[in-house]
Amino acid sequence: MKILLPFVCGLLSASVLHAQISLSLVTVGHPGNPADSTGFGSVGYPFAIGTYEVTNDQYAALLNAVADSDPNGLYSTLMGSFARGGITRSGIDGNYTYAVKPNMGNKPVVYVSYFDTLRFANWLQNGQPTGPQTNATTENGAYSLFGPTSATGRNANALYWLPTQDEWYKAAYYQPAALGGDSDSYWLYPTRSNTAPTLAVANATGDIVNGGANVMKNEQFADWNAQDGNVTTVGGALSGSYYGTFDQGGNVWEVTETLGSGSTRIMLGTSWFTQAAFAQSTSSSSTFDTSQFDTQGFRIAGVPEPTAGVLIITGALFFLRRRTLRTNDGKA
Repeated sequence: MKILLPFVCGLLSASVLHAQISLSLVTVGHPGNPADSTGFGSVGYPFAIGTYEVTNDQYAALLNAVADSDPNGLYSTLMGSFARGGITRSGIDGNYTYAVKPNMGNKPVVYVSYFDTLRFANWLQNGQPTGPQTNATTENGAYSLFGPTSATGRNANALYWLPTQDEWYKAAYYQPAALGGDSDSYWLYPTRSNTAPTLAVANATGDIVNGGANVMKNEQFADWNAQDGNVTTVGGALSGSYYGTFDQGGNVWEVTETLGSGSTRIMLGTSWFTQAAFAQSTSSSSTFDTSQFDTQGFRIAGVPEPTAGVLIITGALFFLRRRTLRTNDGKA
């Protein structure tokens, strides 16, 4: 079941109406499901998760709302200077404006850090307000932040958040065996399959993934905007998970809320640069909280039912643990 979670709660002021976005989420049910043989995937409650990765269009709306001045570095200049980045910035501090590059609106936003993702969640939690980066906009809500690179864990009142490793994993790979899933209720790939997907190319459909080139197999990078290896349009592949998510295999690694080794965060799903095999449930990567790469993005999770509020839609609806690959647990 797909739902649209409201981003606006309570009364609306004229400023709140600025650059409102919508976000498609799907409900992930079957609470209390068992974990996969990897030990991941068990979640004891229903939740919702983004149908797609957060896009440049959606992230640019955040920037235009709260980054006239950008003390917390929500914008990386790499977004503008590199081909895989999708957003440019104009003006001077205190009067910055942001624009999405041609043909990049529906591509996943990249060059975002863990702290950027928390601020995006807070902005949603607070009703997409405009104004300086304060507790009323980006610094409190689902998470409490204290300066550019310090934050607490998820707050108890969170309506939107960065998914945990288990939440992300369940949304990608779980399908009850009794409802047509694999015999152990987990697929090896997030395309409801134990067979490696075909590498994506522009406008491809079917069981595909936007992964990196494997020279030994004569695979090629996905090619968009004359860029050899690039992010692709979110949801462009007809290869969704059981719950209806897209791009959980490839496009970009997606940062999760879960801590990895040391001071890193777990990322899942592989990227346009990494071979398609890394989209397997047995693979993951990690990233530092301040890292910003063109292979790294995110998706949002949230409460499974709409809360009191008003949904404003003024634009189009837009349809990331690296470690050594383990065995595929008999799935082939």
